[in-house]
Amino acid sequence: MRMAAVFMVSILCFVLLSSCAKTPGDLILTNGEVYTMEPSHPWASGIVITGNKITAVLDNAEDADTYIGPNTRVVDLEGKFVVPGFIDGHVHFNGVGALINDANLLTVSDDEGLRAEMERVVKILDDGEWITGGLWGAYEEWALGAAEAGAKKKQRWEPNRWTIDDITSKTPCLLYSYDRELFLANTAALKAAGLENARLTGMKLDRRGRPTGLIYRGSPALEKIRSVIKDKSHTRLLNENRAALKRLAESGIVEVQDIERPEQTARFIELQENGELTCRVWLRPDLSRGAELKEQGFTMGLHPKTKQPDQWLRYGALKGYIDGIMGTHGALFFEPYDDQPDNYGHYRRHTSDDPELKAGNMDKLYNLIKIGYDAGFAANVHAIGTKGVALMLDTYERLMEELGTDLRGFRIIHAQVIRQEDFPRFQKLNVIAEVNPYHISDDMRWMEQRIGHERCKGAYAFKSLLDNGAILSFGSDWPGTSAAEYYVHPKYLIHAAVNRTTVKGTPEEGWFPEQKISVHEALKAYTINNAYAAFEDDIRGSIKEGKLADITVCNLNLMKIDPADILKMNVDMTIVDGKIVFERK
Repeated sequence: MRMAAVFMVSILCFVLLSSCAKTPGDLILTNGEVYTMEPSHPWASGIVITGNKITAVLDNAEDADTYIGPNTRVVDLEGKFVVPGFIDGHVHFNGVGALINDANLLTVSDDEGLRAEMERVVKILDDGEWITGGLWGAYEEWALGAAEAGAKKKQRWEPNRWTIDDITSKTPCLLYSYDRELFLANTAALKAAGLENARLTGMKLDRRGRPTGLIYRGSPALEKIRSVIKDKSHTRLLNENRAALKRLAESGIVEVQDIERPEQTARFIELQENGELTCRVWLRPDLSRGAELKEQGFTMGLHPKTKQPDQWLRYGALKGYIDGIMGTHGALFFEPYDDQPDNYGHYRRHTSDDPELKAGNMDKLYNLIKIGYDAGFAANVHAIGTKGVALMLDTYERLMEELGTDLRGFRIIHAQVIRQEDFPRFQKLNVIAEVNPYHISDDMRWMEQRIGHERCKGAYAFKSLLDNGAILSFGSDWPGTSAAEYYVHPKYLIHAAVNRTTVKGTPEEGWFPEQKISVHEALKAYTINNAYAAFEDDIRGSIKEGKLADITVCNLNLMKIDPADILKMNVDMTIVDGKIVFERK
């Protein structure tokens, strides 16, 4: 009897222990400060990942023990800050790799800087590959433009080929200034075009009558050189993509919502098939392609090759344009620019020369949006000036009234300057304000000069949008413009939205400080809101059991540190689909 009792107790203990055991996780993060973006369970200490899903969210480090199996990797976070993986709502991926692997001369304005950048780039390229990047002098020009009125500008820097010839003897170069008024061809490029000793109009000569390599816009020499430029090899383009994906992983970005270009989409497909795609991609084709995509059998959420639903690479919304940008005085306003009294901005089409759209035919734009909607695509339309934003809201309201429903997933991209009466309309229409916070840190240099103090009260007015019930979507607009490089690392966008200063902390109180938002609001716009904007907030965007395991680990708790220290934040780990794609050593 006693032996039988002991046996029964042993069986009972085994059953109880078995009932407490959990399915082992593949990866467990423990002892962290996990900010879930789930209102009902905002904080946790650990996460269990099995396959590509979050299978448990833990409140105590001890809870992890029941999920540990023989093949489980356990990572002690030692108190690090964990958030849902950052989703970048606006990227121009097609141009990103060139900024990393080709010449980036935005900050270059002297011979020393030019040589240093050329030395960096030639190490990446094979002999015979062309360097065709540039934009030299952009930051110097802005600094000069910000000088006091009447101050004497220093003479514009003009490089010559001999500065870089010893570095680039096997690498032809055609570089250009930020305004594309000046071009620099090295000796290898001049030789390739048969111009080493030419003296064509627009070619600058030295005192001995030799071409310096400096060529002015409009010179026939430019066309001769361009005609012999060797296209980038497929391998080089893929390497640029790999460099961009590496930068995204290091920045904690788990998805980009990309302004789609068909040739880049083909490279995304190749990278995915090779197992090299380490970031999800939500493609936004041009608005004019709605009918074409429908005819081909595509709609939102389908893979561009297989036409099957795919969580890594798929079509998203259609991207359109209504106006230009502030930097070129092209954004549409109801009143003229302060510094150009006859200019109200202009209508714009980026990929089409349709004269009706350029003339502001809103019916034509409306019909494109309607065709896209009928094909299963939401519209995301670029609108920057007050008139551009208002006209876009009018167009969306017309569509809402015709459909009899709100416009989930429809966005106004940039929403840069908004009239007071238009703020409530975003919530009314359920239209998302897709904004680019880092633009604040960059554009405050010249915004008031362009449109004056009063209109700037509605510029990057994130607090006013939130107070009126709008949904914010954050995007970097990486890589930037001909005047500036935009950062892809989330800390720059969060800093700009929360502090509204430059990266150097000026002005100390912030530019229009009443428009500052909280760190929580910024994180929400970078995670769950961007998942919602892609119609996928049910499967990602927050840390919750059952959702995809897209997670970013940061070295500093952004919810607890002084906002002035946001730029000190670094990403220590990036997890996409349950796999670690970046881990800081």
